Amino acid sequence: MTWLRGYSLGSLRHDALAGAALVGLLIPAGMAYAQAAALAPVAGLYATIVPLLVYAAVGPSRILILGPDSALAPMISAAVLPLAAAGSARALALAGLLAIYIGAFLLLGALLRLGALTGLLSGPIRLGYLAGIALTVAASQLPTLLGLEGRGQTPWEHLAATAADVVQRGIGPVPVALGLGSLALIWLPRRLRWRVPGALFAVLGSGLAVWLGGLTHVVATVGPLPQGLPVPQFTQLTPGDAASLLAPAAGVALMVFADTGVLSQSLALREGRSVSGTREMAALGASNLAAGLVSGFPVSASSSRTPVAIDAGGRTQLTGVVAALLTAAFMAAIPGVTAFLPKATLAAVVIAAATGLVDLRAIVRLWRLSRIEFGLMFAAFACVTTIGVLQGIVIAVALSLLDFIRRAWGPYRAELGDRPDVPGYHDISRHPEAERVPGLILARFDAPLFFANGAVFSSFVRELVENAHRRVTHVVIAAEPITGIDTTALDEVLLLDDWLSAHGIELVFAELKGPVKDRLLRFGTRGRFGPGTFYPTVSAAVRDLRADGGAGEAATDDGGPHH
Repeated sequence: MTWLRGYSLGSLRHDALAGAALVGLLIPAGMAYAQAAALAPVAGLYATIVPLLVYAAVGPSRILILGPDSALAPMISAAVLPLAAAGSARALALAGLLAIYIGAFLLLGALLRLGALTGLLSGPIRLGYLAGIALTVAASQLPTLLGLEGRGQTPWEHLAATAADVVQRGIGPVPVALGLGSLALIWLPRRLRWRVPGALFAVLGSGLAVWLGGLTHVVATVGPLPQGLPVPQFTQLTPGDAASLLAPAAGVALMVFADTGVLSQSLALREGRSVSGTREMAALGASNLAAGLVSGFPVSASSSRTPVAIDAGGRTQLTGVVAALLTAAFMAAIPGVTAFLPKATLAAVVIAAATGLVDLRAIVRLWRLSRIEFGLMFAAFACVTTIGVLQGIVIAVALSLLDFIRRAWGPYRAELGDRPDVPGYHDISRHPEAERVPGLILARFDAPLFFANGAVFSSFVRELVENAHRRVTHVVIAAEPITGIDTTALDEVLLLDDWLSAHGIELVFAELKGPVKDRLLRFGTRGRFGPGTFYPTVSAAVRDLRADGGAGEAATDDGGPHH
C-alpha cells in the first residue's frame, strides 16, 4: 500500500468525501455494465467492491478506480452467451472463471515483463475498435431502453431486429419515457459541467417514478439484491467450458491492460510521476483474480469514474476504499431499493457510457492526416461490428502488426549528397542543391533489414547504381537507421554485394550499430566484410574513399554522429 507512505491526515477528508461522491456513480454503473454483459446486475456490485480493495493494497498508481467497464461488457457476453443463458447462474460462473483466467494471464505477463504487448494495438486500430465496441454496446441495450426483447448477434442484426419489432409491435411507452428521461438526466450535468454524476440523478429519479407511480407491473426492474456473501459457483462448469474460455481470456486480458496502462500512465505523467507497467499488470491481475472468486467478472481501470474521483478531490487509493465500503453498506442496509430500479435506466447508463468511447475529433483528424491509417481504423470498426467482438480483438492486433510490416516493408530511403554550406550529407530529393560525391553513391535506408524488406533494400541500391550514369567505385550505406538484420535480409545483402563486385563496385557501411555489425559478422561474413568495410561516420568514409577513389584503412569504432 504505497499510498500510505507519508499519508497526510489532511488528505483524509478529501478522500472520504470523494469516495462518498463516487458511490453515486459506482452503483448504477456496476449494475448497468453487468446487465450489458448478460449477467445479473448484482454481479456488477461484487465486481466493483472487491477489485477496489485489492487494488488499494497492491496497485502502484496514486489513484485509479477499477471496476466493470462498458468496453469489456460485450467481450464478456460474447465469451459467455454461447455457453449459457443470459442472466443465469451458469453465465455468472463462466464470467467468474473468465476473470480468473484473465488475472492469471496478467500475473504471468507481469512475471515475464510483457507490458510492451499493449503496443500491439496502434492508435488508429484502437480508435476503430472502440468505435465498434460503442456501437455494439449501444445496439445491445437499445431494445431494453424501448421495452423490447433484444435479438441478433452483431450490432447490425440488433438494430434491424429492433426496427422490425418497433414497426410490428410498437414500443413500451413507460420504459421509453424512463429510458429517455434517464438519458437526459445523465447528459444534462455533463453539459452544465456539474461534478455530481448524472447517473445518480437518473437512478434516483427513475426509481422514485416507479415507486410513486406503482409501475413495477408495467416495467422490467432489477429486483431486490440477494442477501449474504457471494459464493463461487464453479461446480456446474465442465472441462470443456474451461477450455473454451482460454482464448477469449487472452484477448480480453490484452484489452484490459491496454486500457488500464494508457490511463495510469496518462495520470502519472500529468502529475510528473511514473508508474511501473509491470506492477500495474500484476495489480490488475490480482484484482481480476479476486473478482472472479467472489461472483464478479472481468474489470479494468475506468476512464470515466477515475476522473470523477479526482474532480471530487480524491488524492489516494483511500478514495476507492471508502467507495467500496459504502457500496457494500448499501447492499447490506437497503438491498430492496433496487426492486424499483428499471432496467431501462441501466440501459441508458450503458448507452451514455458507450458514446464516450467514440472520439469523433480524433477520427476526423485521422481522415485529414492519413487515409491509409483511416482505412485501418475503419477496418477494425467493420471487423468488430460484423464478425464479432472477440474475433475483432484478434483481427485488430493482426491489422496493427500488418501496419507495422507495411511501414517497415517500404521505409523511407534516400540518396545523400554534399552541401558545401551545411555540414553533413543530405537527402538529394529534399535538397536538390546537394552535390553527389565523385566516385561514390551515398544511400540511406530508414528501417531494420528483415525478411520483408531485404529485397526492397537491394533493389533500391541497384537502381541508384544503374541510374548513376557516372563512374562509381563504392556504395556507402548510411546505416544508422538499420537497427537489426535477419538471415533472409543478409542473403539479399550478400547477393547485392556479389552484383556490385561484378560491376567493380565495393559495398561499405557507415555508422552501423555495433550489435548489428557483430550480428553481421557472426553470420559468417568475416571473409567478405573485413575492417575496411565499416566506417564510424559517413564523413569518415567519404574522406577516406574519395581521396584516391579506392578503399583505405577504415576506422572500426561504432560511434559518431549521423548528419
